[in-house]
Parts: sequence; structure tokens; C-alpha cells
Amino acid sequence: METSREPHFFKPLLPGFHSGVAIPLDFYSKHIQGDEINKPWKLRSDASDQIWEVIREGRTLTKGWKEFTEAHDLRIGDIVIFKHEGDMVFHVTPFGPSCCEILWSDADDAPTFSYDYCFLAEVTPTNQKDDKMFLPVEAMRCGALNQQCKEVKLVNKEGKSWTARFGFSESDGAYYISRGWRKFCRDNRCTNGDLFVFNVVGDGTTTPLLCVCPERKECTELLIKHFSRIDGSIASTSRN
Repeated sequence: METSREPHFFKPLLPGFHSGVAIPLDFYSKHIQGDEINKPWKLRSDASDQIWEVIREGRTLTKGWKEFTEAHDLRIGDIVIFKHEGDMVFHVTPFGPSCCEILWSDADDAPTFSYDYCFLAEVTPTNQKDDKMFLPVEAMRCGALNQQCKEVKLVNKEGKSWTARFGFSESDGAYYISRGWRKFCRDNRCTNGDLFVFNVVGDGTTTPLLCVCPERKECTELLIKHFSRIDGSIASTSRN
């Protein structure tokens, strides 16, 4: 049985975002109904006790949105997660462009998002052909992932996202991404041998984000270890 999930969506912030942000059609159609259509949205975050009232015109948040973005110092490339708590109240969680930084204080009731697990993925002829990429076995310890999760969002450095199926292989004892991995590779013009360091963001109930994150120290260390293993294999082979 799947874990219950609060309705949510996320938006990468693009140039011009201060003037308004569009609500995804799928979310709007499923969750904004009846009397709620004419109600303003109330936005809250863990960075402040204040609640911002934002007017919605059609599917776009307009009046009040600019004040919210300025109060949270939001910038182009940031990713913002909106979680619907009911009665048009939304908990908003902003992340930096690499999904590595989160703008909340050390409040006791801060949501338990995990954003400190990175893994290395290599584009190969096999995983492109099969449209299936396995995560390391160590990913089983990541709090943002679980076997009830059925999809993930792959996010590139520009904040563009791709939906992919997420599953667990009993025989391999590992998670995998499929039905979306090949398109992610093609749309980002990947070639065999290309490496991505993904940072996993999520709270175990919302759809996880797998964000391309080459800037962090931990991510750089993964690349160094990878190339060190390759150099070691080459050296061993040459000695034999």
C-alpha cells in the first residue's frame, strides 16, 4: 500500500519569476476545486512566522508573490516546493539551484527533508538502450527514497525537470530509474561515458527530486574517487 501524500508541486524559478508563477495544470485540475477557486493562497515557510496572502489570476500567482520572493531572497534557478496543507494554505520550501541548500531556520517543527545524499551515475549504452539506470545499493539508506515511491523528478542544472518511473529490484537489492532516463539523457545531449552527480531531495512522502549537482564538495569527491578507481584499474592492467 502506498504512503499517503499531501498534494504538492514544485517550480524551478525562471527569468521573470518575480512577476508571477504558474500553477501546473495537472495540480490545478486535481486539487483546486469549488469555492477554493476564488480564494487567495496563503503561503508560509520555516524561514519566518509570517503568512503571505497571494492573489491567483487564472493559474498564475500574482499580487503578493513578489513580496514573498523578496522576503526569501529567491533567485533564478532556485526550486520551490509547494505543499498543500488544506484550505488554500501552502507550505513553501525553497532550495538553491543545486537542491543543496534550504532556506529555513532551525525551528523544532521544520520538515524532515533529506538533501545530503549524492550518488554518481554514468551514461552507458546499456542503460540508455534499456531505459533503466540503477542507483547504488547505498541509496537504500537515503531517507528521501522508499519502495512505495513510484516516480521521481530528474532536474538538470538549469532547473528543467523530467518525470521518470522509480522502482525497486528484489533480485538486485537496489532502486532503479526507468521510463524517463533515456529521454533525460537525450534531451541533455548526453553521450556514453558522461557522468552525473545527483543530489537526492525529499522527505519520504513527496515525490523525490534527483538534482544534477556538480558543485558540492561531496559531489566532487565522488568524481575524484571514480577516476581514482579507473586509474587504479589501468595501472593494475598495465602491470599484468
